[in-house]
Amino acid sequence: MSDKTIGITLLGCGVVGGGVASILLDQQELLRQRTGLTFELRHVVVRDAKKADRRKGLPIKADAEAAIADPHVQIVVELVGGTTTAGEFVRTALRAGKPVVTANKALLAAAGPELFKLARANNTCIAFEASCGGGIPIINALTHGLVANRIDALVGIVNGTCNFILTQMTKNGWTYAQALGEAQKLGYAEADPTFDVNGRDAAQKLCVLAGLAFNVSITESDIHIEGIDRLQEQDIKLARELGYTLKLLAIAERVTGDEKKITLRVHPTLVHQHDVLADVSGSFNAVSVYGHAVGHAFSMVAGRGGCRRLVRLLLIS
Repeated sequence: MSDKTIGITLLGCGVVGGGVASILLDQQELLRQRTGLTFELRHVVVRDAKKADRRKGLPIKADAEAAIADPHVQIVVELVGGTTTAGEFVRTALRAGKPVVTANKALLAAAGPELFKLARANNTCIAFEASCGGGIPIINALTHGLVANRIDALVGIVNGTCNFILTQMTKNGWTYAQALGEAQKLGYAEADPTFDVNGRDAAQKLCVLAGLAFNVSITESDIHIEGIDRLQEQDIKLARELGYTLKLLAIAERVTGDEKKITLRVHPTLVHQHDVLADVSGSFNAVSVYGHAVGHAFSMVAGRGGCRRLVRLLLIS
């Protein structure tokens, strides 16, 4: 039985943050048995402590700076979202030499190289497996499992909201409005779904994935972006008649004849019905990676809910 305790500060307690908090509290003994560590949720920082839900007995705080600086905290989990306040919190934690776990693809896409440099300068790290691909351990695959490969292409369905909408339009003949409404009802889409359906969410994830796969620094402005918000039922019908399925794909690939150049794009794509990506339905995510040695590697898993992977990241930070 270990006597080592890992103190955690959780920044943000929305849908994902609340799920992480629940797992850390409810599964503490299981995590201890498997890791030999006791994870102690010391602070849960929210914008307005007076309005926070205290029914789970969470250690709610409003002072993020103090929660990060607590000497009994070894890991900071950032689930605030966005690039401004979240960025300030992450920088504060890294300067204090504390590892950061985050699902914030927007922040990584905007300031990843800077933050990784800051982490190295302070002898710490950023864990970000939960930022891309739902439950797929794609970050670990690119940084460890496929490290001996030259990656030639990466093709992925990385936005569960769009994939759910396109699935309903394709399989059930729904209109775009009907499918979007159902996605919102089920919690797959936000009240304002613009960020998902215009392709920007997928593009930010592509920044992270392609940066790792090709060892380059990428920003959103490097990516051609088209969403699904202008698709019509007729587009779905014509694709099916031709033997194809429409999917929103994030694509990065080397330019033939010039391996130093890559193309980056996010857009609705005709996928042949015999292709494995055509069968990825609902809110599922999938990523295909093409390496010079391994060939085609394919991984698929449910797109929603990064909570469990966030907890796994705590174990390796």
